[in-house]
Amino acid sequence: MKAAVLREAKKPLVIEEVSIDDPGPGQILVKTGASGVCHSYLHFIEGSWPIQTPAVLGHEAAGVVERIGEGVTYVAPGDHVILLFTPFCGTCRYCTTGRPNLCGEGRSLTPTLKIGDRAVAPFLSMSSFAEYMVVPQGGVVKIREDVPMTTAALVGCSVMTGVGAAINTAKVEPGSSCAVIGTGGVGLNVIQGCALAGAEKIIAIDINTNKLEMAREFGATHFVDASKEDPVQQVQQLTGGGADYAFEVIGLPSAITQAFNMVRRGGEAIVVGMAPIGSEVSISAPAFLAEKVLRGCVYGSTRPRYDMPRILDLYMAGKLKLDELVSRTYPLEGINDAFQAMKNGEVARSVIVFD
Repeated sequence: MKAAVLREAKKPLVIEEVSIDDPGPGQILVKTGASGVCHSYLHFIEGSWPIQTPAVLGHEAAGVVERIGEGVTYVAPGDHVILLFTPFCGTCRYCTTGRPNLCGEGRSLTPTLKIGDRAVAPFLSMSSFAEYMVVPQGGVVKIREDVPMTTAALVGCSVMTGVGAAINTAKVEPGSSCAVIGTGGVGLNVIQGCALAGAEKIIAIDINTNKLEMAREFGATHFVDASKEDPVQQVQQLTGGGADYAFEVIGLPSAITQAFNMVRRGGEAIVVGMAPIGSEVSISAPAFLAEKVLRGCVYGSTRPRYDMPRILDLYMAGKLKLDELVSRTYPLEGINDAFQAMKNGEVARSVIVFD
């Protein structure tokens, strides 16, 4: 099969022939339908997060079950599925207490790919920049078949992470004020999650005016060009003292500090972005006397087999904008062009589509 291979950091991905194992016990072979091009991959491609190479990236995907291994009962061949980049085991303390997004036991580290003569473990239990994937049973969510693959793929990461950050993690209240730092693919979904929750004021913050215009379509009510204005001062002015909630969605320590500083007394700052390995955040300790909260968020605090079908139902009912997130589609051979478009700020999300 074909796959996009990262041979070396700071180098373009290479399309190569890669072999894949048959599904073993508890595993599923999925034919990839679509895979989103997420900003987080740049951490690995540009070398700010370490990864063993060669590697096949990709963690935001949907596809069709091709074959199942022994003991798999949740899906059958032909089922449409969303892939999970944090598969859950169903039995650990996190799974049994309703926090499967924090499960560390369900991940697959067993090599399923072979690049040349080297066995390679799947990236985040998936490696979706390939025509097929072998994934654990706890790494899929069965979905309705009338949803386009390009749309369903985005629910596997950016949509669930963004909408979930607003609804599950922050639990945004109706009538509240929200600030969102970073209006890329995940940030736009934070914005529409806040809108879905009934926030009255949603402030989009970015240095790219193209992205700020996109934010308007997804529910933002106010806009701050952080290349020209101090975002903390602007949010405080727009909200009369600070936002109820602020979301950091770009992965910069300085932006995390800004998010904390722009919330009111008793407000919450939610960190959604991936900050570089080894980075640290500076926060004023006395500010905690104002009962301000700094909260982490991973995968939108999802309960995947409950949340993801519900998101798709909301989309089909016209309550969530998902098609509008897909700015461009590319074949696998165009993957480096997709990354360049993302770095240029030209797209909300690009999606790699497979035949």
